Amino acid sequence: MSASLFDESVYQGLLGDPEIAQLFTETAQLRAMLLVEGALAKAQAEMGIIPEVSGHFIHRAAMELQIDPAGLSEPTARDGVIVPGFVQALRKAMAAPEHAAYAHFGATSQDILDTGLALRLRRVVAIFRARLLGILTTAEDLARTHETTVMAGRTRWQVATPVSLGAHVAQWAMPLVRQINRLDALSSDLLVASLHGASGNAAALGSNAVALREKFAAGLGLRHTDASPHATRDSIVSFGNWMALTSGSLGKIGRDLLLQGQSELRELRIKGGQSSTMPHKSNPVLAENLVTLAAFSRGQAATLSGAMDAAGERDGAAWTLEWLVLPQLVRACGASLLKAQQVLDGLEVDADAMARTMNATKGLMLAEAVTFALARHMPRPDAAALVKSACARVIEGDKSLAEVLGGMLEPDLATEIDLAEVMSPVNAIGDSADQISALGRAIKALPAGSGETATTG
Repeated sequence: MSASLFDESVYQGLLGDPEIAQLFTETAQLRAMLLVEGALAKAQAEMGIIPEVSGHFIHRAAMELQIDPAGLSEPTARDGVIVPGFVQALRKAMAAPEHAAYAHFGATSQDILDTGLALRLRRVVAIFRARLLGILTTAEDLARTHETTVMAGRTRWQVATPVSLGAHVAQWAMPLVRQINRLDALSSDLLVASLHGASGNAAALGSNAVALREKFAAGLGLRHTDASPHATRDSIVSFGNWMALTSGSLGKIGRDLLLQGQSELRELRIKGGQSSTMPHKSNPVLAENLVTLAAFSRGQAATLSGAMDAAGERDGAAWTLEWLVLPQLVRACGASLLKAQQVLDGLEVDADAMARTMNATKGLMLAEAVTFALARHMPRPDAAALVKSACARVIEGDKSLAEVLGGMLEPDLATEIDLAEVMSPVNAIGDSADQISALGRAIKALPAGSGETATTG
């Protein structure tokens, strides 16, 4: 077993996400850094900061050259960051010293790394958003299909009152609507170009640093910011928290499926995995994945928050912490989104099993509905006391709540209340239809995405 299961070939089917993985390879990182250096040279040439011919040469070279990551190991160990060795390798690969001297002109290592990361995260954000929309579309269809499919609601791990499966699914989905809105809001701060120089004040970038920064960012399709993000990592940490929230919301789906898919219940089923020794088992692997990835993401997000503790104008320790944690967190969130879609696509609903669960309570799960029906004819405390007494008899004996109440109610009251109607589970699911409609409206109200399709991998 390697240090990261995300990278092991044997676990690719279980935890793999090729689309996200390609954005967190050495090749993708170096490719993004080359694009950044090329864009910087192009912007500086257009503003007359470096010779025009050199700027165009560097920009073209950055689009065409490849840097061997193996050659960067020794300088990175020495410098604590990949950029100095990378810039040296880039200049050498250009084989044109008169132009290469203007590469990386006035920038600092963090400008290149952070901007390259922003290019890759832009693609990540677009992928995550599209996957969330796919999950929401499937969830809404499922919710509408099962608007009146009744199941036992559970509070504190105990059977409570009837609920609609459709509303149950809508409850899974609504946090994901909010997550899309949160993602849209945080993206403007996350996807920025950094060009602030050694100590964050752009001293080496000349008197037109602000204009240069704007042109540089525009060339890469990123936002610019006049406040240096070198030692203020709230945007990265916010994205980490967002990923933990997303994986956590999907983990709730997994947890519910583990509960409702137990052998004794089998109300909701997903395609399962085999046991090595027990042929009768179908293990809920996908649901387990969602729960595990949620727990993993919480821990990674907590660790990532340590990047907020950056000292001075740059902190190599806090920065290195990001390199260790952020890719793992992105991979976990990506895998969660893929697994959640698979779960919803393959979800099997057994309405008969749901009915068996409810019938096994002998009507006790309708006690609340009966109490409030009786409260229309007597004081609420009296109705509650009557139903509580009836429930005790049901628990002690073998009659249903309807049978016990039928013998306890005064004749006049018994004729006024249709116990069969009151105790029909489908009549006790409240505003489930409204909740499902609310989900549909919320999805429809989501703004269109950015349409980002570029990749650096």
